[in-house]
Amino acid sequence: MADFNTIDDLDLDGKVVLVRVDVNVPVEAGQVTDTTRIDKIVPTIKDIQAKGGIPVLLAHFDRPKGQRVDSMSLRVVLPALEAALGQPVKFSDEAIGGPAKRAVADLAPGDVLLLENTRFYPGEETNDPTFAASLAALGQAYVNDAFSAAHRAHASTDGIAKLLPSAAGRLMEAELKALDAALGTPERPVVAVVGGAKVSTKLELLGNLIQKVDHLVIGGGMANTFMVARGIEVGKSLAERDMTETANEIMEKAESAGCTIHLPLDIVVAREFRANAPSETLPADACPADAMILDAGPETVAAIRGVFETCRTLIWNGPLGAFEIAPFDAATNAAAQEAARLTREGKLVSVAGGGDTVAALNKAGVAQDFTFISTAGGAFLEWMEGKTLPGVAVLAKR
Repeated sequence: MADFNTIDDLDLDGKVVLVRVDVNVPVEAGQVTDTTRIDKIVPTIKDIQAKGGIPVLLAHFDRPKGQRVDSMSLRVVLPALEAALGQPVKFSDEAIGGPAKRAVADLAPGDVLLLENTRFYPGEETNDPTFAASLAALGQAYVNDAFSAAHRAHASTDGIAKLLPSAAGRLMEAELKALDAALGTPERPVVAVVGGAKVSTKLELLGNLIQKVDHLVIGGGMANTFMVARGIEVGKSLAERDMTETANEIMEKAESAGCTIHLPLDIVVAREFRANAPSETLPADACPADAMILDAGPETVAAIRGVFETCRTLIWNGPLGAFEIAPFDAATNAAAQEAARLTREGKLVSVAGGGDTVAALNKAGVAQDFTFISTAGGAFLEWMEGKTLPGVAVLAKR
C-alpha cells in the first residue's frame, strides 16, 4: 500500500477544510437509530479544528440518483452530529454555488458546516470535473475520512482530491494502517475466515486470498458448495451446485499456492430454519437428505481454534453459520470469542469487516476486542479482492 498523506502533512491553520465523511446512517421516523459512523468521524473534525482549520463536511445519504429528494436530505443527521461533536453544526441546503459559498463565507474559527447531500447532483457519481471544481472552490484543503466510499470514483472522493492539497482523515488513516497490517505486510502465518451464503459473490475475494494467506477457513452456505465439490451430500442445505467446478479450481489453486483450506469436520443440521428448531450434530459427510446444515459443529470449532493458535494475523469476513438465530450462532460465537481472547493476549492481529460480520461479532460480544473492525462494506470487500480503491489511490504521496 502506497504511503498516503495524513492531516499531519497539511498546513490547515486559517483554512476551510473540505472533509468527506460517511454519515449514511440508518434513520427511522426522522431519527438516527445508529450513530456509529457519526461517532467515528469526530476525532478527524476535532483534529482539524485543533490545527486551526474550519471543517466543511461533504457527504452522501441514500441513493437519490442525481435528483433532489427531500426524504434524503442530510438535514436529518444534524441533531446526531451536533450531539457527537458537542457543538452546533451549521447546514447549507446546497453543496455548491452561491448558497454554499455564502454559508462558507459566514464561518468563523471553531464552526462546523454540513453541506447538502452530494448525490443530489448528477455530477457527483459521474465524477464530473466541473462539479468537482465547484466543490473544490469552497475550500483550501481536502481530507477524506470516508474509507467506506473510497471504492467509488466520485467527485467528492476522487475528483476533488486532484484539485486541492489532500490527506486521509484519522478514521481513514486507522483503516488503511489496519488493512496493511492484515494483508499488505502482515505478521505470518495469516488465516482468513470467509463465510456467507454464496461462493459466486466472493469469487474474486477467494482468488486473491489464496495467494496471500496461509490458511483459509470457509464457513456458512459457501462451505456447503465446497463440500458438494468434494462429493459430500448436503441434503436440503443451501449450496450452489453449479459452482462446484469453480470450487474445485479454487481448492487446486490454493494447494499450489501453499494455502490450506479448512472445511467443516462436523455439522449442525435441522429440518426447519427457525430459532431453536430441533437439531443434531453429525459428521460433515452424514447430512440426512431431508435436513439442512445451519452451523458448523464443535469439532470444527476446535480445529479453527487450533488454526488461530498457530497464526499471528486474522482477517474475518462472514459468519460460520446462521448466526442470526440460536442455536445456530454457536460456531461463529465460539470462534469469534477465541479470536478475541488471542487478540487481548497480544498473540493475534485481528481485522474484520462486512455488514454480517460486524453484526455477528457484536452479537458474540467481542467486537471491542478485535484489533480493527471496518464498517465499510463494499470498500472492505474490494480491498480484500486486491482491487485499487480510487479514493485511497488519489491520497498517495507524490
